Amino acid sequence: MRRIINRVSLILLIISLICVTSGCEKNSPSNETLGKAIPSKSEKLDSASVNEEKIKIGFSMDTLLEERWLKDKELFKKAVENLGAEVEILAANGDDSLQIAQAETLIHNEVDLLVVVPHNAEAMATIVKKAHSAGIKVMAYDRLVKNADLDMYVSFDNEKVGELQARAITKLVPNGKYVYIGGAETDNNAHLFKKGVFRVLQPLIDKGVITVVYDQWSKDWTPANAFKNMESALKANKNEINAVIAANDATAGGVIQALEAQGLAGKIPVSGQDAELAGVQRIVRGTQVMTVYKPIQALSEKAAELAVKMAKGETIKTERKINNGKIEVPSVLLSPIAVDKENIDETIIKDGFHSRSDVYQYQQ
Repeated sequence: MRRIINRVSLILLIISLICVTSGCEKNSPSNETLGKAIPSKSEKLDSASVNEEKIKIGFSMDTLLEERWLKDKELFKKAVENLGAEVEILAANGDDSLQIAQAETLIHNEVDLLVVVPHNAEAMATIVKKAHSAGIKVMAYDRLVKNADLDMYVSFDNEKVGELQARAITKLVPNGKYVYIGGAETDNNAHLFKKGVFRVLQPLIDKGVITVVYDQWSKDWTPANAFKNMESALKANKNEINAVIAANDATAGGVIQALEAQGLAGKIPVSGQDAELAGVQRIVRGTQVMTVYKPIQALSEKAAELAVKMAKGETIKTERKINNGKIEVPSVLLSPIAVDKENIDETIIKDGFHSRSDVYQYQQ
């Protein structure tokens, strides 16, 4: 009998030990949590609220195939991050359908505000509508979105850009045969540049002292298309051209390539814009007479500042409004600067936009 009791006692002891052991295993930390502090519920909530409060800006860019836009991308990203926000950047490289799809992706990713550099001023209107449907405001960066309920436009005074180009060229060539090589017809800025140019040229055209013998857009702003246009202009006029106003430095590069083929580079004044390194180097070499410098650090910082404020729901008041074909868009327009051989050092180099060694490398 005692043996039976002892056996029962032993069995009960074993069972109790098993239960204690299993209970300890259930409460003991796993290998994954050993050595790690387990956050409290309040800590988890605090962490979640921090993540929710961080502003996220979506940046839909037309292209990163030009030096200028690579600079904008980096400067805007840095400016947004310096303000404690984050940015998601997508670039379509001139593809309208892709840019729309990318902008839709940014909207789907629930950005707090969408910033757009449109390839096609008209096509991106659909994105403004889709963003608004998702409760997201839209800012146009440097290029206006047409026929849309746009919330903000931040750029330079683009008509003034064209005026600066035309004034510089007419000062050098007060009369003669002119060629105008425009940018992409789909870009609203290209139309604004041209408007500024012809505001200066038209009185001289009316007087009969200047004749515009060739006037053409350059698809997608590419040097190759500008080269073809300039070839056509030279052929149609038997090389008898006195001046060329090219809408930016990329198109100016194509123009100058066509002039070089005819032994005319440096003999016919050519304008540009954007202060791209290649353009500034051509000014130093004498094949391009001027460019228009747009301090894009100021642009990117102002756009980032406004974007973050708008994303937080702050009200922005502007002194100017620009009509985009549908509404008067609140706008902030910065001033461009004409640059030639005489003021490269005190503008572009002084601002650190390009280094002196890079600008003058062909003279060293």
